[in-house]
Amino acid sequence: MKKLRTCIIAEAGVNHNGSLKTAAKMIRMAAKIGADVIKFQAFDVNETILKKTKKAEYQIKNTKKDEDQFEMIKKLEFKIKDFIFLKKLCKKFNIQFMCSVFDIKTLSLLKKLNLRCFKIPSGEINNYPLLIELGKMNKKIILSTGMSTLKEIQNALKLLIKSGTSKKKITLLHCHSAYPTNINDVNLLAMNTIKKKFNTDIGYSDHTTGFETSICAVALGAKIIEKHFTLNNSSNGPDHKASLNPKNFKKMIVGIRNSEILLGSAIKKPQKEEIKNKKFVRKSFVAISNIKKNEILNSKNISLKRPGTGIQGNKWFKILNKKSSRSYKAGDLITEKI
Repeated sequence: MKKLRTCIIAEAGVNHNGSLKTAAKMIRMAAKIGADVIKFQAFDVNETILKKTKKAEYQIKNTKKDEDQFEMIKKLEFKIKDFIFLKKLCKKFNIQFMCSVFDIKTLSLLKKLNLRCFKIPSGEINNYPLLIELGKMNKKIILSTGMSTLKEIQNALKLLIKSGTSKKKITLLHCHSAYPTNINDVNLLAMNTIKKKFNTDIGYSDHTTGFETSICAVALGAKIIEKHFTLNNSSNGPDHKASLNPKNFKKMIVGIRNSEILLGSAIKKPQKEEIKNKKFVRKSFVAISNIKKNEILNSKNISLKRPGTGIQGNKWFKILNKKSSRSYKAGDLITEKI
């Protein structure tokens, strides 16, 4: 049976703070700690945000307050040449490069990179022009569903398929779009509601401050775990507080890989180590008083005691009221043929 292996995405996002040097360091570190993918956010701020757009509450809390959302995001923007460089670096360190895409102009530029997979962030689930263009490419797509209703997910999924993407290439990520997410809002069972409703692969985009939720999601069937990744939680920026530093990201990876082993297979059977213990912890019929030859065996003269090297308790109906073929002393294992 093929063993489960969850795809673990280190979401660099904009945690590079606009520094290509920092982004490169994040790639090296993500590869070192065992992430499968490192993902960046690709956008043209002029195509995605109006000037003077207010920042979200969490953005105000985690960044300077004397700037609007356009000004904040503008400083975090990478150009296509930067992504070309970062993709080459990913190849060098044997980690997959991926992007979340926010606008059609950027998508057209990213085509030069020949990416295997694109991520659609939660905020773009109703960006139909973008979904249509992505759908035409028939690439693997990860669609995040934060802030969405089942109807909105259904409509986006239908549009991607209608535009040309095979359903089997689409993975839906359950997500709660708050940074960080309170554990009371995670609602992890909704992930399986999504799977049941749309019959797609599922995953989880984790914005909690810890990583217990990601491990639970794997136990519930997540094929992809996406978690924000930072080199330093104290850095200034919108997402650092809801991210894991390398030390804790590594702990999450270890936890996920262990959970994959723990899940095992769906087959219930005694395992190798259990079989060795059977004779020590199961019980056999023993004489609890002296028994004469031809005496009737019953609950008054036999009982079950360890070890389990003799006739075991599931033979009770065969041994009950049987005449003993020999005499036994109290404490002897019963050795009748049954």
